[in-house]
Amino acid sequence: MKKNIVTIGGSNSKNSINKILAEYVGGLVNDIELTKIDLNDFSMPQFSVDVENEEGFSEGVINLNTAIDKADGFIISLAEHNGSYSVAFKNAFDWLSRINGKVWREKPVLLLATSPGERGGQTVLDIALGRFPYMGATIIGSMSFPSFFDNFKENDVVNTTLKLKLIELVKKFKKSL
Repeated sequence: MKKNIVTIGGSNSKNSINKILAEYVGGLVNDIELTKIDLNDFSMPQFSVDVENEEGFSEGVINLNTAIDKADGFIISLAEHNGSYSVAFKNAFDWLSRINGKVWREKPVLLLATSPGERGGQTVLDIALGRFPYMGATIIGSMSFPSFFDNFKENDVVNTTLKLKLIELVKKFKKSL
């Protein structure tokens, strides 16, 4: 049976460059089943203990948690909003943590971030690298992908150095499955 790898772009933008990057990298992993998660497909209220106590978990939260449960590993690329997670990702992350504090189920995670700028989401990547292991992530590798629109064109990485680094990360991730 093929391993199920879940890609998540940590944004609710319809044209999320982080979703594009996560799915591109997921496509580099051979002989797997790839589940592409779009946060827009999982409707959920703004997290609040009061909402949880009064209404429980929304269908969107339950369905997202089910997809997480079925994963053998994750490729996550985080959008950076004001130096942190996007509100859409943080909200989903908070809800998921209420169902299972080990959100990532002690499974392998390849953690990425990108942005149009030179730092490529490095700040949010640093935050996630510090937090995700406490939330059940086995971080296999990470990468900040700078200047997305300069380095990714026509559905491919055009910067040879960045492409080779991604390929090495994918090899390491594949071995961890």
